[in-house]
Amino acid sequence: MNLKIKDIELANISRYRGELMGMAMVFIILFHADLPRNDMFYGLRRMGNVGVDMFLFLSGVGLWFSWMKTPSYKRFFKRRYLRIYPAWLIIACLFYIPRFHGGSVMSWVDLIGDITINWDFWLHDELNFWYIPATMMLYLFAPFYMELIKKHPIYRWLPVVMILWCILVQYVTPVHDIVGHIEIFWSRVPIFFIGINMGELVRTKQKMDGASIWMIIIMFVMTLTSSIFLEQQRHGQFPLYVERMLYIPLTITSILLLNRLFRRTPKWFNKSFKFIGALSLECYLIHIHFVLDYLPHNWSYWPTFFVCTAITLPLAWLLCKIVTWISNQLNKVIPE
Repeated sequence: MNLKIKDIELANISRYRGELMGMAMVFIILFHADLPRNDMFYGLRRMGNVGVDMFLFLSGVGLWFSWMKTPSYKRFFKRRYLRIYPAWLIIACLFYIPRFHGGSVMSWVDLIGDITINWDFWLHDELNFWYIPATMMLYLFAPFYMELIKKHPIYRWLPVVMILWCILVQYVTPVHDIVGHIEIFWSRVPIFFIGINMGELVRTKQKMDGASIWMIIIMFVMTLTSSIFLEQQRHGQFPLYVERMLYIPLTITSILLLNRLFRRTPKWFNKSFKFIGALSLECYLIHIHFVLDYLPHNWSYWPTFFVCTAITLPLAWLLCKIVTWISNQLNKVIPE
């Protein structure tokens, strides 16, 4: 009997976007919860880092939808930055101001730089909230890229150039000396623009032959097991960009496989992850420095994860309500 495997609907990337964002946020909290280096779960726990790549990929897909609907630079920047910047500004003030003790003029300049654009990330690779300034930087270039590939589709190959740039940053000494300190940013740039590239396939509801599921599973298993091995056995002994290149196929295959999961899971399960996904920005900003840092360090891994999640979600919900109100007020005074 010939059983045909159902085609893979790429539109499900959009359909389950909220659930996927929620899953990515859970992965990130799992990644940030502390675990001893010799624990058997250590390598797998480190794979939670791929949640950042999932965020960026899904963000790229969503931006393409928005741009195709209304290709306006002014509207794009207004909507994107009103969503992310007020939340960033509130959290940055709550984090940096209590830690500031005055000093020279440059100390004040440094404080203002950290609060406004987290410039110590760009200058010195300070990783507090690094994902937010990185995302704001990517948003800055996204509309120009989207307009470029609309007019000249050949430039959809630019993510390959971005991967080559990661190699240059790692191994070409003059380049590495200048910008190598923000490798964590460069190695995440390709997946964001790959997400934009894939946005059209999702928007037009393209499908993949069901038989391709075996290729997807093979790629998923190869990249996941390779990454786990690198982290479990060789953590700190290899350039991180190598693993983040593995994250590119791991991200895409994980999302395609998770879509098949969300098609079969009960509504309450999907709604739970969708709720977390709706608060993913706020959860990211809050969960480390306002929750995890204050939990007892002698707690084991899973209690730390569950308590952190339980405390983070209501705080994220509150921050979201505050930011939504601020954004609505700014929307009234800032024209499209």
